[in-house]
Amino acid sequence: MKLMNSVKSVMLGAIAATVMAGTALAADVTIRIGHLNPADPTESHSGAMTAVFKSLVETASNGEIEVKLFPNGQLGKDNEVIQQVRDGIVESCISSSGGVAQHYPLVGVFDIPFAFPNIYVSDKVMSLESDFGKKFAADMDAKTGLHTLAMLDSGGFFAFTNSKRPIKTVEDMKGLRLRTMTLPTHQAMVNSLGAQSTPLPWAEVYTALQTGVADGQMNPIPIIAFAKFDEVQKYLSITNHVITPYVWFMNGDFYNNLKPEHKAIVDWASEVATNAGRGISRIIEASDKGLPKLAKKMEINAVSPEESAKFAAIAQPAVRKLIEEQFGAEGTDMLNALMANIEEYK
Repeated sequence: MKLMNSVKSVMLGAIAATVMAGTALAADVTIRIGHLNPADPTESHSGAMTAVFKSLVETASNGEIEVKLFPNGQLGKDNEVIQQVRDGIVESCISSSGGVAQHYPLVGVFDIPFAFPNIYVSDKVMSLESDFGKKFAADMDAKTGLHTLAMLDSGGFFAFTNSKRPIKTVEDMKGLRLRTMTLPTHQAMVNSLGAQSTPLPWAEVYTALQTGVADGQMNPIPIIAFAKFDEVQKYLSITNHVITPYVWFMNGDFYNNLKPEHKAIVDWASEVATNAGRGISRIIEASDKGLPKLAKKMEINAVSPEESAKFAAIAQPAVRKLIEEQFGAEGTDMLNALMANIEEYK
């Protein structure tokens, strides 16, 4: 807790100092950033990223750039905010793969179950410095007109929660109605394991779990914690079955038209901020804001390696088949590039 309070104090202090210093300066450029998660930089990675980015950019630019933050889905649903960025209504957003998929469906290649062995490998592969990261971002930017500032995990590996029973084996999945993002790959994975996928936008998930429209859902531990799913779910099963990206976009024309010195500030600040986002996710997982908090209300179990292998044997072929059928040679090429890069970092 002391570590969390220290991180929070440093971040909030830096933001306050920046705002005070910038009041006497007129900004030449405004960057508005939307995201779905809490504004508190100690509660979510996108909260941390945007707080750090705002502090660094406004300070480094001597107030020439003003950063305005719109957390908690204030600007609309994930895919809607991406469209606003594409249209130039908003300059930037940090979005889940569920929102990204409606603009760039190939993001589904990340959803091969049990492909990533650990968080180190996922960090390396999702980096824009990796071979795959460069290939993926270049294709995504070319097809959307956006500029990708960064990619990082959505908060860690996914776990299942539900209100019916612990998930320890594939058999325990049978008949559960599990909320997924509106990703065909996630739906294929859940359905292949015998559960019933229930695709819903993020804003509807808590109510769906509360009312029984869905029995459960899957998300990383930090998201389960800040979304307070422990209030409406009884069981948490650590499966580490998939890890998906959050993508930080900027309008392509806006980015390209920045002055060179402003562009350099944005590039530098977004890289530092993304590292802060990765770090805060790991801190939440390891602190009393993560599993210890959830354990106060939920029954937690970890799926054994032997059972994980059985999950993978069923779900991997189902998702690979979908990618190959839905995206053809292009999807197969992107998927093979991902798997090759994972093997390199293993």
